[in-house]
Amino acid sequence: MPTFDINGVQLYYEVHGDPNGKETIAFLNGVMASVSSWAFLYPVFERAGFRVILHDFKGQLKSSKPEGPYSFAQHCAEAKALFEHLGAEKVHLVGTSYGGEVAMKFAALYPEMTASISVIDSVSELDPVCEGFVVGWKVLCDTGDGETFFWGMAPSIYGPDFIRDNQEMLAARARAIKDNPNGYLEGQKTLYDTFAQDVYMTDELPKIQCPALILCGEQDILKPPKFSKILADNIKGAEYVTIPGSGHVAIFERPRELESAIFGFVMKHCEPYAG
Repeated sequence: MPTFDINGVQLYYEVHGDPNGKETIAFLNGVMASVSSWAFLYPVFERAGFRVILHDFKGQLKSSKPEGPYSFAQHCAEAKALFEHLGAEKVHLVGTSYGGEVAMKFAALYPEMTASISVIDSVSELDPVCEGFVVGWKVLCDTGDGETFFWGMAPSIYGPDFIRDNQEMLAARARAIKDNPNGYLEGQKTLYDTFAQDVYMTDELPKIQCPALILCGEQDILKPPKFSKILADNIKGAEYVTIPGSGHVAIFERPRELESAIFGFVMKHCEPYAG
């Protein structure tokens, strides 16, 4: 299992596609996700000759879970170190939810290394509804039962149509975390605290100068479109796309629509095509 050590923290990572590809794209996980969550989206870039980098943030399933809370700046510094370790000088970033927030912070901190960002269902500030969901998730983590946790949080992230039509798939995901593999639930609580304390970055958005694509599920009740509009309004030149019929987890609910939007956007901003 490939891991990268940074200051004693082991980050699990995978590299797909052309290891010497001229263009590098990295996918940044949502808080409850792992590298496998991108299985529907990264292959199109693999086929197009990109080098594809996936990794679990510290606190996530296959990486170390040191005591927290952490900060988004720490996640960015660790991702930058991993990219440099792999020889990437400039990276297109695609992030969903928590990963989109890391992508925005990364673009603000390391503009020289950021080719573009595609941000899915993310925020730069909170409201009481979102804060309430996070408190509820922590209570569910305290049950110690991953299956109970999953079904308790599912209605807050998946759209109603997706839940109705994908009961078997959702049940399989619930079973996969039933026994709290690798301390998954403890890591979740640390990441929730990080999110609640450190996600406020609206005033930093104007620092982002790279091309930006902001996407949001139309039915997202956790981080509804009003938050994505804040991002689009404060990042110069940002493109904004609403994903019809999708809740918060557009990467599972509407992967083909995301693939089309993100692939077209990224290709437009690759070196041979840009400008």
